[in-house]
Amino acid sequence: MKLHLELPTRRSTTRLAGRMAPLLQAGDLLVLSGELGAGKTFFTRALCRALGLSARVRVTSPTFSLVHELDTQPPMLHADLYRLEHGRDVRELGLLERREEGYLVVVEWGEPFLDALGGDALVLSLVTAPRSVALHATGKRSEELLSRLLAPPSLTTSPGGVL
Repeated sequence: MKLHLELPTRRSTTRLAGRMAPLLQAGDLLVLSGELGAGKTFFTRALCRALGLSARVRVTSPTFSLVHELDTQPPMLHADLYRLEHGRDVRELGLLERREEGYLVVVEWGEPFLDALGGDALVLSLVTAPRSVALHATGKRSEELLSRLLAPPSLTTSPGGVL
């Protein structure tokens, strides 16, 4: 099951994050892929706001620290695995354990490490030209999420699939 949406504006990306937020649960895994500047951190910031994080809290890419913990509901770990090479490096970060403890885990550049992250991820592949996102599920829980995103009237799109 896949979903493709055009995201021509920042507002459309914010709407997608807002639509997704109430569907997410503790232990869910979102994996964001896409070239630099595709909107991975912007989407994460919008998702944090939709999950109750104060606008006073900065949400930046964890490129150098690798992981940021954010006070959302459910609590979120935002990770950037761009500089990692091996699944063992990912395991050492403890993301899987934190998932099991009830954190929503949002990972940029995480596709090569799905197994080390515990699998069953909703993968969002962001593209810059034209700005869009392709979503696909890798397991039972993520398929449920994707199916709920596809279910009318929860996700309203125009005939061209623009959010």
